[in-house]
Amino acid sequence: MSDPREELAEERTDWAEDRTILANERTFASWVGAGMGAVGVALALRAVFGAVEPKWAAKVVASTFLAISLLIYWLAAFKAHKTHKRLSSGDAEVTPTRNFHLLAGALTLGTLAVGVILWRL
Repeated sequence: MSDPREELAEERTDWAEDRTILANERTFASWVGAGMGAVGVALALRAVFGAVEPKWAAKVVASTFLAISLLIYWLAAFKAHKTHKRLSSGDAEVTPTRNFHLLAGALTLGTLAVGVILWRL
């Protein structure tokens, strides 16, 4: 016969692991938000300093923030993937790890499109 205290301890451990997985997903979402914020800063800098001569200077500064956003997306995706691989889910319905990379890839394409538009203006 199994000890009910051991079963309860195991169940609490499983729930703690589920909470950690869900916290990891929220952390990934926060980092994605930070990356999107960097894109917003790039657009704002380009709009505010667009009339500055030489024009390439404003474009370079805006592009720096776009590059930072790409770095944020991919670092967040790799870190979230690594954490998810290390944990196992009990009752929580978790995001498949490939979705982190798919979202980072989609955001990368969008950010690169913004960069192309900024350089053409």
